[in-house]
Amino acid sequence: MAGDNETSWKEIMTIKTDQQEIQAFLTDASNYKGFCEAVYFPANSAETAEAVLQASNKGQKITVAGSGTGLTGARVPEGGIVIATEKMNRICEINKEDLYAIVEPGVILSSLQAAVDEKQLLYPPDPTETSCFIGGTVATNASGARTFRYGPTRDYIEALEIVLPNSHIARLERGSVLAKDYKLEFADTEGEKYIINLPDYKMPAVKNASGFYVKPGMDAIDLFIGSEGSLGIITKIKLKLLAKPEKIISCVVFFNDEEDALKFIDESRNISVENRNAPGKQEARALEYFDENSLLFLGEDFPQIPANSKAAVWFEQEATLANEDEMLELWLNVISRCNGNEETVWFASNEKEQKDIHAFRHAISAKVNEYIARNNYRKLGTDVAVPDAVFGEFYYYCKKIVGESGIRFVAYGHFGNSHIHLNMLPESAEQFTAGKELYHSICKKAIELKGTISAEHGVGKIKTGYLVDMYGKENIKQMAELKRVFDPKFLLGAGNIIPQSIIDEV
Repeated sequence: MAGDNETSWKEIMTIKTDQQEIQAFLTDASNYKGFCEAVYFPANSAETAEAVLQASNKGQKITVAGSGTGLTGARVPEGGIVIATEKMNRICEINKEDLYAIVEPGVILSSLQAAVDEKQLLYPPDPTETSCFIGGTVATNASGARTFRYGPTRDYIEALEIVLPNSHIARLERGSVLAKDYKLEFADTEGEKYIINLPDYKMPAVKNASGFYVKPGMDAIDLFIGSEGSLGIITKIKLKLLAKPEKIISCVVFFNDEEDALKFIDESRNISVENRNAPGKQEARALEYFDENSLLFLGEDFPQIPANSKAAVWFEQEATLANEDEMLELWLNVISRCNGNEETVWFASNEKEQKDIHAFRHAISAKVNEYIARNNYRKLGTDVAVPDAVFGEFYYYCKKIVGESGIRFVAYGHFGNSHIHLNMLPESAEQFTAGKELYHSICKKAIELKGTISAEHGVGKIKTGYLVDMYGKENIKQMAELKRVFDPKFLLGAGNIIPQSIIDEV
């Protein structure tokens, strides 16, 4: 995946130091805020390596910035420099025969989706914010609604080009370098070898984006996916593509009783898991939930939401022209068994209507982000997931403790994956402080139930304390020792994943 010849290191890259010009790089969608000395805009891996080398020689912290759609502060600097990836924005190749694409990290997700769609192909990962950069989705192992069927970004990464903290370049292809038990070795393009003793903590058996991905016999490429810009800077990506489905059935079902909606989620999940990847079978590729508060919150923008609805579920089913009617009938049976309101179902019969339903799904996240930005609070939105068997218990626990606090909230998310986004909407500084404590309680409950504190957004700077709760201090020290192999000065992605207090101890 070497691609075309890189421009000489001597080419002058854009560097901005005027604080007025770099304000956009000092925050993200969580409203977390930071500061830095300069923002570098490299156009390729060679310029990226040069920026890393310059900063390292000066002992400056280095923060990698994508489009700013993250929710954990990972792209927000706390001093040093920012390396922005927006100029590395080429779709280098889309190969329809061998089903892959090669892109640079600054490619916008929606642009890639449109480009592959034109060739009747599908790139399955679909984070809610489609203006995100592909590099950012790799750095966080992002997912989205279609993760229910297709899995997260990790499952679609075939090769990576990475600028390491020493400014050397590594190129890794999936399957080319595997760990031996918990020991991983590979070399960069200059021949320097890296020997990594992998931490031996066990990751939860749920959708998870918390900390470094490690397991015995793992692929080296997976160490960098989800490492949140703390082990290397991704400069080129080879993505696996799929054939585009012939037809999509997309529906939003409204319920007059929340328990019926949760029953629909459970039954639909069970059917889908049983039929997973079986052609021509009933299987949701997305299974998303909206509680009553979410529907009320969206009511002004979507007046067609049926009055008195207590919950809604959006699902998608892939189909063909030959079996579309059969699939629809199967889903109508489930809706009927679970007391869904058959008269008010939103059914998308064409691509425009599908996009309208997607706009409804995505509107809740955008509206929450607008609220927290307008009121100048940091986002208090959970990203927790637990095993399916205990999700009902967990959901009612979350709603109970936040509801009793008097803080407004909306609860929605990827319930097919037992993954909830409960967003608190504080109306005062006192409520924000109380909300932080509730957030911590929800994370601790998820850990108690063998779940995760972050299922898709990552840890960044905001959730490092919760990661210590999840894995324990000794395991976080092992993460720090792993990072030290690549980054002995602990400059790259400083503050992300590993708390400074633990770095100070190793």
